[in-house]
Amino acid sequence: MVKSTIFEEMDELLNAARRENIQIRLIGGLAIKYHSPSAEASSLKRSYPDIDVVVDKKGKNKLTAFFSSVGYAPDKTFNLLNGDRRQIFINNETGHRVDVFVGDFEMCHKLPMSNRLAHHPVTVPLAELFLSKIQIIELNRKDALDIISLLLDNEVGFNDETNINLDRIVRLCLKDWGLYKTLIINLAKIEMILLEDELEIPQEQKGVVLHRINAIRSLLDRVNKPILWKMRNSVGTRIRWYAEVEEVDR
Repeated sequence: MVKSTIFEEMDELLNAARRENIQIRLIGGLAIKYHSPSAEASSLKRSYPDIDVVVDKKGKNKLTAFFSSVGYAPDKTFNLLNGDRRQIFINNETGHRVDVFVGDFEMCHKLPMSNRLAHHPVTVPLAELFLSKIQIIELNRKDALDIISLLLDNEVGFNDETNINLDRIVRLCLKDWGLYKTLIINLAKIEMILLEDELEIPQEQKGVVLHRINAIRSLLDRVNKPILWKMRNSVGTRIRWYAEVEEVDR
C-alpha cells in the first residue's frame, strides 16, 4: 500500500529501524520541520521530496538487507562507489529517495557524528542540524528558509537537549576554518533575506532570527582562535576552503 505522505513514510522507516536496532536519525529538511512548527507557515513552507538520514557506522552492513525488507531498492552503482560514507535507496512504491550518510555527514564540509546520534531519538542534534544547512556553499532559497525556520523556533544556547548548541558550533568551526568561513558567508545571506527580501513573516519574528544570528556570530568573533586557524585565516579564500559536491540525480 502506497503511503499517503512522505511524513508517514518517514515515521514507518524510523520505527522499522528501531525494531531492528539500527540507529538512524533524520537530518535535512524533514528533521528541521520536526523541530520547527514555523516551517508550516505559508512564507516558509516548502515541499519535501526526499528523506535524509544519518546511520552510525556499526549499522552500515545492515543497510541493504534492512531497506530491502521495508520496500526500498538500492542505487547499486552509487552505493558501490560511495557506500563507506553515503548510500541511496529508492522506495519501490512512492519513488521517494532516502539519502543515507554513514557515520559522518560529508558534503561541502565534514560534520563528525560519532557519539552524537544518541542525543535525540528522531533527529541529529540541533547544532548539527543547523550546521548541515549552513555548510552549503551554493545556498538556495529552500535551504535558507529551513535555516530561518530552525532559528526562529529554537533557542541558541549551551546544551544539546533544548538548544542549538553554541559550544558545538564553536568547537567545529575552530577545528575547520572552512566551515567557519562558509557559516559566516551564509549567515550574511540569511540576514540579507530577512532585511531586504519580501519574506512575509512578522517583524518581531525576523528580529528573533536576527538576534540568534548575531549571538552565533558574536561568540565566534570573541573566542580565542588556535594558531593553525589563524594561519589558514590569513590565506583566506585564495585557496578553496570547501569540497565540491556532485549532485545525485534521482
